[in-house]
Formats: sequence, structure tokens, C-alpha cells
Amino acid sequence: MTPRSRPIPEADRRWGEGRLADRAYSQIVEIINDDDLRVGDRLPSESRLAEMFGMSRTIIREALVRLAADGITEARRGAGSYVMRRPSERLGAHMLMSELSAALGTYEVRFVLEAEAARLAAMRRSAEQLEAIESALAGLRSALLSDAPAHDEDWDLHRAIVQATANTAFISAFEHLHEEVLGILKAGVDISRSRPSEAIEAMMREHEMVVEAIRAQDSDGAALAMRWHLSQGRKRLMP
Repeated sequence: MTPRSRPIPEADRRWGEGRLADRAYSQIVEIINDDDLRVGDRLPSESRLAEMFGMSRTIIREALVRLAADGITEARRGAGSYVMRRPSERLGAHMLMSELSAALGTYEVRFVLEAEAARLAAMRRSAEQLEAIESALAGLRSALLSDAPAHDEDWDLHRAIVQATANTAFISAFEHLHEEVLGILKAGVDISRSRPSEAIEAMMREHEMVVEAIRAQDSDGAALAMRWHLSQGRKRLMP
């Protein structure tokens, strides 16, 4: 069998389809933004999107499933897909719309990784690790309540919680997400500061709830508080 005729491995084929779905995702977001579609407006049909993008309906369907999971669209049986939320226009200052699918996709990983990290931190944290978490929380509070950038302080707090798991695999996995997470943290703070002061106060309170549960060694409460914080963080990227 010549290299030209060698079949594409299944994993490589699925990877290629995933990248096409990412492209379709970003192009649908561009339609929402460029055509000024509002909440409740209907998107073009799957077949029309496939024709517009030169992709299969399977790829378009995968992109729409991801958009629905991220709360941007909603599929209505027999009626197509409708706009549920519009990504904040301020997101463009922090990432290309072509990166939005991957950026929001990190939340799915963080829900699993950081919620369990918070649970383990509440169970295992030492007095020194709790002190580090408390110090990081104070640093974040100071940065958030000023006009200074706060994304590094936000990262430091989340990392201190992951370190308190006493599991190097958690730390390695979290560090691997550094670039993507930092971009999201920058965007989240910037968008929140463009809104009424209650937005920053809510962000701060979410972090405090996580730390309070870790301090009390409430493992279930820590996991729940972290999931709530991350879910709210994803929503903050939308108007």
C-alpha cells in the first residue's frame, strides 16, 4: 500500500473533524455578531450553514451541539437553532473569535479538574497550604477592588487550591491549561469591570465561598462552590 492510499487513522480523522467543528463554531458566532442577531433570533438551517461553510451537515451539527452546551444557542425540535446569548463584544480584545470554542471548551475540563481539586484540598490541605490559599485570596481581593490587573492573582488562588491536593498530577494538568485559562481570566475581569460594581463583588464572593469551604474542610461544599464559580465565570463572558 502506497503512502498516498494509506487510510487515515480513526483518531486523526476525528481530530480533523474536531478542528472543522471549531471553525464552524467560530463562523456561526461571526454570523451572530456580524448579522446582529439578537436573543431569540433563528440561525440559518443546518443545510444552509453547511452550504455557506462548504462543510458536511455532520460537522455543522457538532458545532451546534457545542454552541448549545456553551449556552450560546438552543436547539428546538423541528424548528432549528436559536440564539440564546451573544458573546460579549469585549471578548475581542482578549481572543480571536476563532479561539472562542477552544477557550470555552477549557471550562468542561476545569469543571472536572478544579471541582475535584477543591474537594481534595478541603480534605487534605495543611495549615501552611491553607495560609497560602488565604494569602492568595487576599491578593485577589486587593487587585479586584482596585483598577489593577487581577488575572495573575486569580490564577495564583486557583493554583494554590490545586497545590493543596498534594497530587502532582493535578498540578501538572492545571499548569497545562495556563495560557487558555489566563486569557479567560483577563476577559472575565475586564468584562465584569465594564458592568455595575455588583459584578466584581459577585466574583469576589464566589472565590470566598470556595475558600470558606476549604477552611471548614467541607469537601462537598468546596466542590460545589468551585463548580458554581466556574459556571458563573463562563456566563460572565456573555452580555
